[in-house]
Amino acid sequence: MKKIILILLIGSFLVCSSGLTNEIYAQTNVSGLDFTEAAKSSTPTVVHVISTCEEHNKQGSNNVIYDLLFGREYNTKTSISFGSGVIISHYGYIVTNHHVIDDATKIQVVLHDKRMFDAVLIGKDPNTDLALLKIEGDNLPFMKLGDSDKLVVGQWVLAVGHPFNLTSTVTAGIVSAKSRDISILAEHKYATESFIQTDAAVNKGNSGGALVNLKGELVGINSAILSPSGAYAGYSFAIPVNLVRKIVSDFILFGEVQKAVIGVSIEEVTSAVATSLGLNKIEGVLVATIDNSGAASKAGVLIGDIILSVNGVKVNKTAELTEQMGKYRPGECIKLTIKRNNVSKTFKIVLRNIRGTTETINSREAGSEMEVNGFLNLMKQ
Repeated sequence: MKKIILILLIGSFLVCSSGLTNEIYAQTNVSGLDFTEAAKSSTPTVVHVISTCEEHNKQGSNNVIYDLLFGREYNTKTSISFGSGVIISHYGYIVTNHHVIDDATKIQVVLHDKRMFDAVLIGKDPNTDLALLKIEGDNLPFMKLGDSDKLVVGQWVLAVGHPFNLTSTVTAGIVSAKSRDISILAEHKYATESFIQTDAAVNKGNSGGALVNLKGELVGINSAILSPSGAYAGYSFAIPVNLVRKIVSDFILFGEVQKAVIGVSIEEVTSAVATSLGLNKIEGVLVATIDNSGAASKAGVLIGDIILSVNGVKVNKTAELTEQMGKYRPGECIKLTIKRNNVSKTFKIVLRNIRGTTETINSREAGSEMEVNGFLNLMKQ
């Protein structure tokens, strides 16, 4: 049996359904299908990200007296990795993946028109594998943000990026699945995985690139592939733009992600679980454990309750619940609909941060008021 490999799409080397809307039906109807306008509008906004990492290691001379007198020499190893990014604002903000720029000592971006800029890291979050960069430049193109909640399985999408260190490359495919958890971020305690799965061809170097609908709107950030060989094998995964919108807004306002929690651990509702609990329907997610001092417990949620929805959005998988929770901040109030003894109830819950309070956590001062307001208005579109 071949080993299946989950791959973060970064290139590197060492130096030294039914009920579709008319709009979606038009996008899934092959007759007269045309990708050219979406490709034309999106490619100028997708950049090539070059990350340089320098490691300084002390190297002894095997002569203790010499080392004491003159000190040890430093051995410097430089590595360069490549990825992609998407300009989302005329202020020069660029979204990419955390793993593209992690540990970088220098970040540069090359635009579609071959202009090169040094980039400043605004924020990064390993729990969502997202990062935000900023460049200073004139006449910067940017991509409009779409609505990933409106994507449906079977809808056409484009993947735009810089695979294998090549210049802008566009591939096409369909949305194969939504809210996919592939456990690629499992090492992080507060990981949020709810990927859009597509069959658009992406490879190493596509990390941080754009998943685009046929209107030319950003609907996801390409992040990983599932492959037995290390190259594209029909399965690629993108972070939904509605989650991206909240994370990058946090970077701008607070310098770090505002993680909201309700204080429960959850499990999938399987046929066996439904039978053991006497449920009349297999739906929602099960509250397996609860923090007695957490927000859910204070609101009256109990172990064994079935969470059906968050603010009216149905959740039937762990990934769907974590995605919805990732859109809110501590201090905000949500309506959680649960089923207990086969009867639905709604609870109002004031979300808390990972420290157990309802306050936001600031790690730096926000940018200018005009820039922040302009950026946030773009995020609301």
